[in-house]
Amino acid sequence: MNVTWHMAQPHFNAQSTQGQHRPGTGIPRAHRDGLMFRVNASVNAILQLTYMKMKTGVSVYRKLAGLERLTGAVRWKSNTRPAPILTAAPVRALVDEQMSIKGHFLPPHCPVTVCARMHSDEGDLWQSFAHYNANESGVLSLTRDPSVGGSYLGCEPMGLFWSIQPAPGEREGLRLRKKNVETPYMVHISLLEGHVSPSERQITELAAVTAERWYIAPGVKRIEIRQNGVVGTLFIPPGPGPFPALLDLWGMGGGLIEYRSSLLASRGFVSFSLAYFGHKDLPGSPNCINVGDSYFKTAFQLLQDHPQVVSDRIGIIGLSFGCYLTLRIATRTGVKPSCLVCINGPMGSTVPLIDADGRTDQFESFQEHWNFDDEGRVIFKEVSLPANLLPESLVKLEKLDCPLMYIVGEDDLSTSSTENADLIEKSLRSAGKSHLLTRLSYPGTGHLIEPPYSPNARESMWVIKPKKLITMWGGHPAPHAAAQADAWKKILDYLEKHLRS
Repeated sequence: MNVTWHMAQPHFNAQSTQGQHRPGTGIPRAHRDGLMFRVNASVNAILQLTYMKMKTGVSVYRKLAGLERLTGAVRWKSNTRPAPILTAAPVRALVDEQMSIKGHFLPPHCPVTVCARMHSDEGDLWQSFAHYNANESGVLSLTRDPSVGGSYLGCEPMGLFWSIQPAPGEREGLRLRKKNVETPYMVHISLLEGHVSPSERQITELAAVTAERWYIAPGVKRIEIRQNGVVGTLFIPPGPGPFPALLDLWGMGGGLIEYRSSLLASRGFVSFSLAYFGHKDLPGSPNCINVGDSYFKTAFQLLQDHPQVVSDRIGIIGLSFGCYLTLRIATRTGVKPSCLVCINGPMGSTVPLIDADGRTDQFESFQEHWNFDDEGRVIFKEVSLPANLLPESLVKLEKLDCPLMYIVGEDDLSTSSTENADLIEKSLRSAGKSHLLTRLSYPGTGHLIEPPYSPNARESMWVIKPKKLITMWGGHPAPHAAAQADAWKKILDYLEKHLRS
């Protein structure tokens, strides 16, 4: 993966036509206090004067060319003063980086709407918008100014990104997940006249800029792994290394999810995103786990043996069911991770095991604790209550020998995260190992705590066959967004402390 990042060069579209002087028409001589027109002045003469005024305005505006080279594209409106412009800096960045979005040359205190539109990798349109008022100088800054309406309220510099949702008319139950980390999300950000909704007709777009949001930094290597039966994708930071590393485990959505690993590698950690079910290159049914403890041990050892990995500086990060696997690997397989990060997951299996090695039955075969709301959406939360977990699967935390960070979304509707955190804390205290636990808890936050500025999906499609089923994840947009930003920073700080220091 070789990507060179450079700022987009500005392009201008400022045109004016100078009228031709014809016999019988003309511009009268200038008076000291201004230009006076004859009553019968021709249209061509008026155009000539207009051109002179615009030439002066363009000259002033060209002084901003250096700024524009750093911040993206510009649209002009041909009139007698500089047209509004919209800037985004940096215009090309990783998804966990803040972007400064500003509007310039607006009428003082005028109402405007800032709108973001982009397509997912599947082609679905997502959008967000917010209402702002320019200041007395005709400037708007999303870093400084509050939104007074739209997809979010208040001063939220990255609100356009974390509040983005499927546009009206798109498919039901969408969740935004990057499929191809080697391409960016191209986000069209526009400045609209007045306080409007993007779905309204006859909207006047004053200016626009396109921002690139990447999950992978230049120089990060992406390597597909099909080795010793192990299926995954390895991401290696640029440079000679060796680097600390992470084994990255997702939940019961299955498949191979790469975007967290590619972002971790962009922050200096070798990261190995591991598939363990629901992938075409794995054996058996896609609806159960057909690999056992030895599979995860082999994956961990693959990292240890890699020449660009510091073999005794390897952690494991898991979300949801991947949380249970993270704890299981650290206490049952004989490997010695340096630290663990668990996000909203149980400390035992939520599905019946068919052997002592951790293989499972079909996921759909165990529906005793599934609940449904009035709209028929499934809520999995009670499945993972400690009392409902299979006793033989409960992790023996007294065997844990490395630091553990456990992150709780208090509005998690998919996992009983708070109850599991309480049990983990109690178990470690009983074992005299409470010092190993770092617990983070976020109110108003749902199950899917992801990298910063990702939009929260309170619900999304779970399965389509044999019948359509939507599941509830929980979380409310603003507190969930704040939790993601805070948790990501604390995760990176934690990894720096335990894997690099």
